[in-house]
Amino acid sequence: MNDKLYIHERIDVIGHNRARYMQHMTANWVPVGLAERNQRCFGVWAAVGSTGAWPEVVNLWELDGWDGLARNFEVEFAGGRTQDPALAEWWAAAASLRRGGFDRILVPAPWTRPITELTAAGVRGRLYAHEVVAVRPGLASDLLDAVRDAGRAAVEATGLELVGAWRTALGLDDECILLWAIPDWATWAGYERAWQPGGDLEPWRRTVLAAATALHRTLLVDAPLSPLRIGRQPEAGDRVPLDEVR
Repeated sequence: MNDKLYIHERIDVIGHNRARYMQHMTANWVPVGLAERNQRCFGVWAAVGSTGAWPEVVNLWELDGWDGLARNFEVEFAGGRTQDPALAEWWAAAASLRRGGFDRILVPAPWTRPITELTAAGVRGRLYAHEVVAVRPGLASDLLDAVRDAGRAAVEATGLELVGAWRTALGLDDECILLWAIPDWATWAGYERAWQPGGDLEPWRRTVLAAATALHRTLLVDAPLSPLRIGRQPEAGDRVPLDEVR
């Protein structure tokens, strides 16, 4: 039973700073977030530009349900402030690397695994398929049920592995995000062939088409210190001096 909650971030990186930003995020923020907010890093990825926005980074954070998210916000905005003073230097360095982003709060399908179980099981990909699926209002949970009942087995038969399945909160229950680990580029090419009209995934594709109003699949690759890549949370010893970040 996955009773966690997630913050999903799409970060707009400035210029050639993507590698530096990912290192700053994983090495310098993750140990602080874990110690002060019990916020775990689920993953940090670079988007493959030809499949979506660029140069973009996707971050995913795991918290202990709604109470954990509330505590996270309370730490950040305590006393009416708009920024945690303990992170002033971290934010200053990050500001030189990014110009903004877009965040979502995600609720996991209860049958999915949190990050500790995924890393313990050795789940990882050479690349990942990140699917944002819009559905008619109120039907996000129905689509996640369909993934559980049919989609997961169909897609995994092509060589992918489901990493996570979520619905977006704070809205009309009209969006899902699916994340699949892919072992190599050849397997991804086979998946895309199977997804085409008339391919091996045609029954699942028709199920998605019947429910979805839009779907955008972006390819992602792990940051060097992303938990699925290293099998653990980044630790204090992984930190990078702030003058090196800037």
